[in-house]
Amino acid sequence: MLALDVGRRRIGLAGCDPLGLTVTPLRALARGSFASDLEHLNTLVEQRRVLALVVGLPLDAAGQLTAQALHCQRYGERLARRLQLPLAWVNEHASTWAAGERHGLHGDRSGALDSAAAALLLEQWLQDGPDPVLPATIERCQTADAAAS
Repeated sequence: MLALDVGRRRIGLAGCDPLGLTVTPLRALARGSFASDLEHLNTLVEQRRVLALVVGLPLDAAGQLTAQALHCQRYGERLARRLQLPLAWVNEHASTWAAGERHGLHGDRSGALDSAAAALLLEQWLQDGPDPVLPATIERCQTADAAAS
């Protein structure tokens, strides 16, 4: 598994062992073009033998999508399609604050805070799920949800 805390400047990254017992923050990725992000992440996916992605969605206190959550959703879906990996979402409301509290990283600009937040997302996903789905399935679910509205 590879967790991503997608921001406008950096992407916090975290991985886990094959059994999901140990979560490790990884070096954050400084955002560039999508193509350069993809190249870096594809290498990481191959090196770590990643089987699925977990992407944080910064929902508001009421659990609704924010503008940043929509950006993260589009980015995660695009990335999962290009990497041909299943994708799961985690509500990351206050994850950066919680990571800063846990690791004393408030005000960090090195990317360590972003990756610590990604590690919290991965821990949350390992405890709560849901199972990752393929991006094509995500599109069908969203289309069905929109039609039902």
